[in-house]
Order: sequence, then C-alpha cells, then structure tokens
Amino acid sequence: MRAHGKQYRAAVATLQPRQFYGPREAVERVKASAFAKFDESVDVAVRLGVDPKHADQIVRGTVSLPHGTGKSVRVLVITQGDKAKEAEGAGAEFVGVEYVQKIKDGWLDCDAIVATPDMMGQLGALGKILGPRGLMPNPKAGTVTMDVAKAVKELKAGKIEFRVDKSGIVHAPIGKKSFAVDALTENLQHFLEAIVRAKPAAAKGHYVRSVTVSSTMGAGVPLDPAAYA
Repeated sequence: MRAHGKQYRAAVATLQPRQFYGPREAVERVKASAFAKFDESVDVAVRLGVDPKHADQIVRGTVSLPHGTGKSVRVLVITQGDKAKEAEGAGAEFVGVEYVQKIKDGWLDCDAIVATPDMMGQLGALGKILGPRGLMPNPKAGTVTMDVAKAVKELKAGKIEFRVDKSGIVHAPIGKKSFAVDALTENLQHFLEAIVRAKPAAAKGHYVRSVTVSSTMGAGVPLDPAAYA
C-alpha cells in the first residue's frame, strides 16, 4: 500500500476528524491546503444511494457551471453544410464528417463531441470507442442537436456532463485552485443542486451518502450529505 507524502499528511492534519464542513469552508480548506506547484483542479465526488446496475437508477445529466471549469475545452462537431459553418463560427476546433473515419483510425484529440441528428447513424459504430471515454454525443446532454452553435458555446463556457459510475459515485471538476472562493463555492452549489434534481424515482433510502471536495493532489474535505437529502 502506497504511503502518502509529507505534504499530503500535513493537509489531512488540518482537518478535524469526523467533522463535516459547509460548502464555503470546504472550498477555503481545499484552497489553503493545496500544495502542488501547478494550478490544481478542484473536484467533487458524490457517493449516491443508487444501484447503477439497474437502468432506472442511473444518474446522469448536465450542468452549466457559472464560472466554468478553468479548462480549455476542445470541441469536435460532426456535421456538414451550413451547420459546419455555424460550428466554426461558434469556436469549434474541429468540424467535419471526415472525423468519423479519423476516430476509427485512432484520433481522439478532443474533449467533447457534438453531432447533428443526421450524423448519428455513422457515429453509432463508434460507441465502443467513444462511450467509455464519455465522448458519445447524447440528446439528453444537448450534444445531439441542430443548434450546434449553442452547444459549442455552452461547452466552452463551462457546461459539463456527469454520470454515476459502477460504484455509485459521481465525479466532476468544479474549477481550479486559482479560482476565488466565491466562484468555486457557487460552482459547487450549482453542481450539487443538479445532482439532487437528477435523483431517479427508483432511488430508495438516503440518496446522497457522502460529498467530498478535493484538489488534484490534496486531501478530501467532507460536506454534510444531509444538506442534500
């Protein structure tokens, strides 16, 4: 079992054992204890009382973070004709039907993919490649749409997609260590509100089991899950 480093142990030592923190205080502690020399991501992990093996208990959705994630998002739009021009005008880095073959050949140099509905027939064969990487366009996520310009702008402004993993946990970035406390706190609140709204009707008992905020290299700071029941 790998031992944690001295700086990580020092960060953990600043936290009170078995104590929950409010959103703002949690963010303050994450920022104060982050020790890496790079601008670490600030992430949230939410453990849910659902069984993802059942289709009616899968939690997924999208949320637009008011202050973005601090990450530059490279968007691919698979479309043609006038829609291709719209995508380019909205700032998409990669546009065109030819990327379907490029992906088959191993190209995956993008962070999000948008497609018009008429292209989904060609994309269906790429499910095993794009699905595990969270890149498959989906109507529920707003990435299968005729309004490609809007989709591109939202992704670049901080819209993220979340989905519960097989362990019942949802992970998401909510910004960077360099963000102001107010900005990170607001992003965190927006994300948690989206998780609560996405609660499946089939979920029984306690829905939000735990909430932890951390920087890339830092210690996890627990929030009170009862606040999001």
